[in-house]
Amino acid sequence: MRRSGRLGGRSGQETVEFAVLYAGVILPLTFMTIFFAEILWIWHSVVDFTRDGARYAATHCWQADGANVVSYMTTHVPLMIDMDQFQNGTAGITVQYYSKDPDSGSLTDFSCDAGECSADCIPDAVAVSVTSYQFTRMASFFRLPPVTMPDFRTSVAMQSAGCDEGGNCLP
Repeated sequence: MRRSGRLGGRSGQETVEFAVLYAGVILPLTFMTIFFAEILWIWHSVVDFTRDGARYAATHCWQADGANVVSYMTTHVPLMIDMDQFQNGTAGITVQYYSKDPDSGSLTDFSCDAGECSADCIPDAVAVSVTSYQFTRMASFFRLPPVTMPDFRTSVAMQSAGCDEGGNCLP
């Protein structure tokens, strides 16, 4: 009985099928899984970062431009991909203070003639937003456009506003 030239009756078709399956399905699915896992990680990090900024704003002195909160946030960016966007200002951080209208209960922009950071001038709520953030991790590698994330916003009621029981405010 004579054997053909093929080893065990195989011609390499299985190897070609595996290569096509690997290149066309397995490898793209692997990269897609990693890409979405990184996006979810970043999403969680930015949400937590925004909440941390709002907590800081609610417990520290009110400043009309929110410079103390923005300064805190740019120096306390959590370790994450694209953290430099928050440190160099590419991703925007905005702080807005509100007062509650006693009649309607609606929030209006806060202003105070007594000046910033005084016990006589404490807003009722604060909102911190992160805007214009773009996820660029895989975009540069695969020559894709960056993924623009939605704006992240956290609103909280003011707590101590940076003032102690004696009315002394600390920035």
